[in-house]
This record gives sequence, structure tokens and C-alpha cells, in this order.
Amino acid sequence: MEPERSLERISQDQLTAMVDLHKRFLDGRLGGRRASLKNTDLSYLSLNGKDLRQATFMGCVMTGMDLSEANFQEASLYACDLSDSNLYKTKFVRADLRGARIENANLEGANLERADLRVGGLSDGMTFDTGSGVNFRGANLSGAKMAGSIASNADFSDAILAGANMVKADLSGAKLEGADLSGADVTGAQFAGANLKATILTGVRIEEIERSGADLSEALTDRNIGIAVSELDEPLPQMIESHRAWVESAGSSGKQLDLSGVDLRVLKTLKMEKLTAIVALGAKFFGMNLYKVELQSAVMDKSDFRNCDMEEADLRGASFKKANLSHAKLRGVNGSPLMFGESGASKRFSPCDFDQACLRYADMSGAQLKSAVFRDADLSYVNFTGTDLREANFTGATMKGTVLEGANLEGAILDRSPSPVFRIPGSIRDDEE
Repeated sequence: MEPERSLERISQDQLTAMVDLHKRFLDGRLGGRRASLKNTDLSYLSLNGKDLRQATFMGCVMTGMDLSEANFQEASLYACDLSDSNLYKTKFVRADLRGARIENANLEGANLERADLRVGGLSDGMTFDTGSGVNFRGANLSGAKMAGSIASNADFSDAILAGANMVKADLSGAKLEGADLSGADVTGAQFAGANLKATILTGVRIEEIERSGADLSEALTDRNIGIAVSELDEPLPQMIESHRAWVESAGSSGKQLDLSGVDLRVLKTLKMEKLTAIVALGAKFFGMNLYKVELQSAVMDKSDFRNCDMEEADLRGASFKKANLSHAKLRGVNGSPLMFGESGASKRFSPCDFDQACLRYADMSGAQLKSAVFRDADLSYVNFTGTDLREANFTGATMKGTVLEGANLEGAILDRSPSPVFRIPGSIRDDEE
């Protein structure tokens, strides 16, 4: 556990003055001085577009900062906390990021080529957490340049590394559980001892990863996982039409659509399809366009909806028990409860059910989720901004970093009063249209 450190707080004006002196130092001008800060609180300040090559930030708190397009080439950010910061197109070429914490940050297009991402160590008598490498959990590193980077034991759990250049990177012992490496170039990368459970590896040449002995049993690759669409008894469009007849006739004609265990990724889209009351247990919808899809009363327990676009979908009364919806876009979905039967024993209340589901980093802002069930669900960093959560059940739910700004929690069942978490400009919780 990291010991408590006494942190000095400086203002934006002080930081800007320091950067100006650093610029003079880089230009070789009189009066210039290399920027060097130690154990300093810089949270929520801005270094947007600044040239900080060879600067030193040791043990600094840099959370929520705007560091977009800044240049930290050959700089030291040893044991710094950059969580929730905007690192869009930030340059970390040959930077020292040992022991840094970069959780939930936006590193889209960042350049980490030959950056040192190893475990932290000792410095000036201070001991930092040496039990793990750099923390990139949930961070967006889409297209990041990491060729030759040393990222042994780094934590990339649930991170987005789509299209990243990881050629000859050292990822030995790295945690990549649930990470999205789709389209990444991993030529010559080292994965010995890495955790690749449920990692997304579509569009990746995985032969070298397999030779490293890594367990890919639950990873999503270009190979089918489960039943292929081409192996179904009938063409899928025909099965959908039969299902619609079944719905419209209340079961007297047609046949209910059952897609349990089917790998549907090849379809790419079911946008605006009417799939009311389908059954799809353990199906693979990963990355599909499900915009405005109608899934009222559908049963999709244990299915994979990671990275799906499900905006404005109709999910009333649907069941997603133990399903994986990490990083899914669920803005404006209608997950209101349905009521069946007239009265008495025949009357049945059916809320949207996410019991034990994984929704890490999902965006559910503006959704209608009155009476929804989130028992024992993982809601880490879910964006519930402006969401109707009246009478929702959060018993046992994990709510680390959950965003509840403007959410209606009237009558909601909570194990404890959640600490309000607000959007940080530029973080992955502040998606741009």
C-alpha cells in the first residue's frame, strides 16, 4: 500500500510560469530552468499543448488534468497519478512512467513508443507501490504507438487498445483481461505470463500469442465462438420473420427465435430490428450496431454485448443476467418495467434485469431504468448522467467511479449512499458526439 505523502498545491498561474521557464530552458535561452516538481497536487489544471520534454514530475497528483497534445518526450512521470485525465494525442516517447496510475484516462492517439511502463521502485527514501505495473484500467489507448514499450506487469484490464502499435512491446505478466486489442499489431510482442482472459483479439495475428502459452480460451478472436450463423437450421432472416409471426399471433403461429450460443458478430448490424421476446442465452453480439433494436421481454442472459451500439434500444422487461455489456453505448435506452396480466394472480411485474451483469465503463446516460435490477452487478465507471433510476435495486452492486450526476434515485435500494462522481472534461466519461 502506498504511504501517505504531503502534497503541495500550486495554481494554474504558477504552473504556467514554470512551463514558460521550461520553454526557455529547452530553447537554451538565458534564465531558463528545467521544470521539476515532486509530490505536488496539479489536479484539474491544464498543460494542453505544452512542450514538457525532459521535465520531471515525481509522485505528483495529476488527476483530471487536460494534458492533450502535450509533449512529455523523455520526461519523468515516475509514480504520478494521471487518472481521469485527458491524454488525447499526448506524446510519451521514451518517457519514464514507472509506477504511474493512468486509470480511466483518455489516451486515444497517444504516443507511448519506447515508454518505460515497468513497476515502480525506490526514490529518495520514498517507497511507492511496487506490487504492480502501470495502471491503464479502462483507459482509451486507441491507435496508441507503443512499439518497443516496456509494459511488463502493467494493468490494461478493460482498456481499449484497438489499432495500437505494440510491435516488440514487452507485455510479460501484463493484465489484459477484458481489454480490446482489435486490429492491434502485436508482431514480436512478449506475452509470457500475461492474463488474456476474455480479451478481444479480432483482426489480430494471434499465433505468437499462442506460442507464448497464454490462455486464450475465453478470448474473442476471428474464429467463431459457438454456433456460426451459417450453421443455423434456417436462414436468419427467415427465422426472424417466423418469430415476428409468433409474436403477433401470441404464439399460435410461427416460432420463437432462439439464438442461444450463436456467434452473431459476422452480421455486424441488427439496427432497428424487431426482436421482441427472443431468447439468446450466451450469444455473441460483440461490437454490433444494435441502434434502436427492439428487445422487449427478450432473455439474453450470459450474452456478450461489449462495445455494442445500443443507443435508444427498447429493453423494457428484458433480462441481461450475467451478461457482459462493458463499454457498450446505451444512451437513452428504454429499460422501463413491463406489466403483464389484468389483475390478481395473473398480474406480473417485469423490470429490466441486470442481475450480476458486467457493465464496466458503459454509457447509460439519459436512460429510462425505473425499477431496474442491478443486484451484484459490476457498475464501475458506468455513466448514469441524467438517468431515471427510481426504485432501482443496487443491492451488492460494485459502484466504483459510477457517474450519477443528475440521476433520479428516488426510492432506489442502495447498500450505502453513493459518493457523487462527476464528469471530468476530456476523460472517457465525457464522450464527444
